[in-house]
Amino acid sequence: MKSDCRFLWNNCLNVIRDNIPEPAFNTWFLPIVPLKYVDHVLTVQVPSQFFYEYLEDKYLDLIQQTLYREIGEGTILNYRILVETESNTAVELRGESKPLAGKDKTVSRKITAKVPSPFDRVETSEFDSQINSKYTFYNFFEGESNRLARTAAEAVANNPAKTAFNPLFVHGYSGVGKTHLCHAIGSKVEALYPDKKVLYLSAHLFKVQFTDARRFNTINDFINFYQSIDVLIIDDIHELSGLEKTQNTFFHIFNHLHQNNKQLVMTSDCAPMDMQGMEERLLTRFRWGLSTKLERPDKELRKKILQNKVLSDGLSIPANVIDFIAENVTENVRDLEGIVVSLMAHSIINNREIDMNLARRVLEQSIKFERKRITVQKIQDTVSEFFNIKKELIQSSSRKREIVQARQVTMYFIKKHTELSLSQIGVQVGNRNHATVLHACNTVKNFYEVDKGFRSDIEEIEKILNS
Repeated sequence: MKSDCRFLWNNCLNVIRDNIPEPAFNTWFLPIVPLKYVDHVLTVQVPSQFFYEYLEDKYLDLIQQTLYREIGEGTILNYRILVETESNTAVELRGESKPLAGKDKTVSRKITAKVPSPFDRVETSEFDSQINSKYTFYNFFEGESNRLARTAAEAVANNPAKTAFNPLFVHGYSGVGKTHLCHAIGSKVEALYPDKKVLYLSAHLFKVQFTDARRFNTINDFINFYQSIDVLIIDDIHELSGLEKTQNTFFHIFNHLHQNNKQLVMTSDCAPMDMQGMEERLLTRFRWGLSTKLERPDKELRKKILQNKVLSDGLSIPANVIDFIAENVTENVRDLEGIVVSLMAHSIINNREIDMNLARRVLEQSIKFERKRITVQKIQDTVSEFFNIKKELIQSSSRKREIVQARQVTMYFIKKHTELSLSQIGVQVGNRNHATVLHACNTVKNFYEVDKGFRSDIEEIEKILNS
């Protein structure tokens, strides 16, 4: 039984790890201990009441959706909370919502599907938009890196489908604010136009729902549901790459919405021109409106974000610590917020004030993690720049020796640093098949062993990727 619950919980952790910064994952999820899984009830142990309350406040939606996806509808999550007694022995605290001094209690939460079924027809007043109201334009701070995207997003929210920005296509690296902007648009549309149906969802959920619709022969209901939306916001649209039937259905939904003056908003980790495995007719439509990039935040914007996070969480962090974090955590907003969460956790658990020494200690762990995160986009950019070859040539069918070599090196590093399958790597690099990718990786390995100059190039690229 224990092994079963550990297996289930580890599956959940794998999903959660991909959705939050590593420092936050290490602080708030690694200490959780799975105890048992019986009759659709998963019981986990957490270290304290504060720990439980923080999880419920900050990560409830993520935990709900993950358990629903990995274990199933109707799952009950049962928390067992440990507290320290005066004799320093741990006791089990069981509770309903607030702990009762000196008594045992169990905190249980039923996990239900928050995601609307694509087969249900609901009135606008009962419609669940999946919009997270805590992400607004008010707390989306403006800087040089995001000014155009933010301005366009506000224009869309104020007048959905009545601007030239339809669709609005926002792209950029992970953690720079794309999802925040999506929810901000949805929140404002809901406030200004309560009669409009607004829906936010990830492309991953869209393809899962599409797969289910095909399995249960309810494709028409699926399409009818999405064609009834007034403002459709799809996050990470690049996840539809290589899925021909899903893309074909989305193409028809897109056309219907656009022709009927409905607003579409999409995000991706790359611009339409750089997307691989996507039908050209879809890419053409993605470019109909405005395509804009969210750059990494500059230092001043990072300081604004940190100061707001500190204020909203009621923390006391010295100005020199905020400046130190803003100077050193440069990649994305999510990591900035993760650092603040880690600082708060270390401060509470160790009963010490937040100072430069604590900040350096927490930051070291975060920066080490960031150096290990290497994306397909970063590999493609690095290899093309190193060999001084345009990215589109690497994606092309050119057989020039230098281009073939750069293409093979790109495939080699994607295989080494990501968890993509050979087929998925092929889609990312000019729609090659898995045999081509395997041949490319073996070729690079062989040349690395026998060619000193080539080995030096590979090692130099590796250094750049890890810098």
